[in-house]
Amino acid sequence: MAGIVADRFRGTPPRAAEARRRARVRAARADVDRSRWYASFRRRLLLTDAAAILLSVVVGYVVHWRGIVAGRPDAGVTWHDPVRAALIALCWFGFLAYTKSRDIKVLGVGSTEYQRVFGATWRVFAALAIVAFIAREYGARGYIAVAAPLGLVTLLLGRYGWRQWLHARRDEGLCVSTVLAIGHRSNVEDLVSDLNNRRDSGYRVVGACVPVAELADGPDVQGVPVLGDVFGAAEIAGAIGVDTVAVTGSGALTKDVVRRLGWELEPSGVDLMLTAALADVAGPRIAITPAENAALVHVEAPRFTGGRYWLKALTDWFGAFVLALLLSPVLLAVAIAVKSTSRGKVLFSQQRVGRNGTLFPMYKFRSMREGAEDEVDALADLNEGAGPLFKIRDDPRVTRVGHALRRYSIDELPQLFNVLRGDMSLVGPRPPLPGEVSAYENDVRRRLLVKPGMTGLWQTSGRSELSWEQSVRLDVYYVENWTLFGDLVILARTAKAVLRGDGAF
Repeated sequence: MAGIVADRFRGTPPRAAEARRRARVRAARADVDRSRWYASFRRRLLLTDAAAILLSVVVGYVVHWRGIVAGRPDAGVTWHDPVRAALIALCWFGFLAYTKSRDIKVLGVGSTEYQRVFGATWRVFAALAIVAFIAREYGARGYIAVAAPLGLVTLLLGRYGWRQWLHARRDEGLCVSTVLAIGHRSNVEDLVSDLNNRRDSGYRVVGACVPVAELADGPDVQGVPVLGDVFGAAEIAGAIGVDTVAVTGSGALTKDVVRRLGWELEPSGVDLMLTAALADVAGPRIAITPAENAALVHVEAPRFTGGRYWLKALTDWFGAFVLALLLSPVLLAVAIAVKSTSRGKVLFSQQRVGRNGTLFPMYKFRSMREGAEDEVDALADLNEGAGPLFKIRDDPRVTRVGHALRRYSIDELPQLFNVLRGDMSLVGPRPPLPGEVSAYENDVRRRLLVKPGMTGLWQTSGRSELSWEQSVRLDVYYVENWTLFGDLVILARTAKAVLRGDGAF
C-alpha cells in the first residue's frame, strides 16, 4: 500500500517493502502497548478524591453535630443529618466528574486540572449556601465553613501528589498519550519536535502519515516511522492502537477528508486532534463558534486594563502584606547577617524598568561586595548571561552570605516592599534593567505591558539556566495569558524551585 509506494520510488521490491512497513507498524504497536496507563491512573484519582471528600464531609458533620460553628451542641442527631452529609459528598464527587477534572487531556499539564477541581468545589458549596439560606437550614454552616476549605486543600494536595508521580513516570517515557501525526513532513516534524522533546507534554508521536508525494523522502520523520499515506491514517491508527490522531495540515486533507477521518476513527474510540498555528495562546483566550459549514476559532485579544487587573493589584498587595508580616523574623535575621559579614548597606537598590517603561528602585538584600556594579566592565569576558543579561556562575563579587541568599532567592525578599509600593506584582515578567530595555526588539517590549514580578514562569522553568529566547517567550506568554489561578500555581511552583535551589547563580 502506501508504504510499498514509498519503497518503489527507491527501487525496493514489493515484498521487501511490505515487510518493512509491517515491521514499522509492529514497532509502533509495541510503543503503544507500553503506554496503556490512563485507566489505572484514573482509578487512583477516583480513590484519592473519594477519600478527600469523605474525610472533609465527616469532619464537617462532626462540627455540625457538636455545634462548634453555631457555638452550641446540636440538640440531637436526626435521620436527615447523615442523609444530608451523604448527598453533599455524592454531589461533590459528581461535580468533579461533570467538570472533567480527571480528563486525560488535562492530567499533569498546566493549571486546568486544578481549576476544574476548584470550580467543582465552589459550585457545590455555593448551591448549598443558597439552598440553606432559602430553607433556613443553618446546619449547613459546618459544611460550608469547614468541609469546603478542608476538602479543597486535600483534593488539591492529592492531585499534586499524583501529578508528581506522573511527571516521574513521564521522565522515563511512560504514561503518555500516543499520537499518529498526519500531514506534510514539515508540519509533522514541528509536531514531533514540540511533543516528543518535552516530557511534560503528555503526548508522544509514535507514527506518521504523509502525502503520497512525500513518502519517498525517507522512512521516518525525526526518528518517528512513516507508516503510510494520509488516506490510510484511520486504518493505521486502528492497527497500532494509538490514543489520538493529530492532523497537522496538508493540501490533501480537505474538510471532507477530515470529517470522514473522524467517522472512521469513531468505532475505535480514537480522538481526532486538529493542530492550529496559534503559538503561545492559552485556552481561556480561545473560543469555538459553530457555523453552518465551518467551526470558527476566535482568539480573544489580550487586555491590559480593567477589573481583572484591579483584582490582581489588590491580591498582590494583600499577599505581599501577609508575606511581609510572616517573614519579618527572616528579614530581620538576614539583615543582621548581611551587615555583620561584609561592609556596606544592607539593602541594594537598583533602577529597573516597570510597566509601560516607568523606572523604579528595586530592592534586594546586598549579596555582593560594595561597589560591585563598577566592576562589570572588568568582568565582561566571564559573562555567562543570555542575551543582554550579565550573569557569572561563580561571580567573584558575591559575598559568603550572598551565595546562600542567591541560591535560595532570599536576597529578593525585600521586593515585597516594591509590591506594596505598587511598582511590582508577586507574579509577572522579570524586572529588566534600563540597558536591557534599550536593546529590546518590538516583540520583546510586550514584557513591559504589565508590572514585573518577584517571580514568574522564568523563575519556575530554569531561572538563570534559561536561554534569552526561552526567557522572552515565557514572559510574553505570561503577559498575554495570565490568570489569577495561574498566578497561584506559579507561586506554588516557585516555592518548590526556591527550596531546591534549581537553576540559580
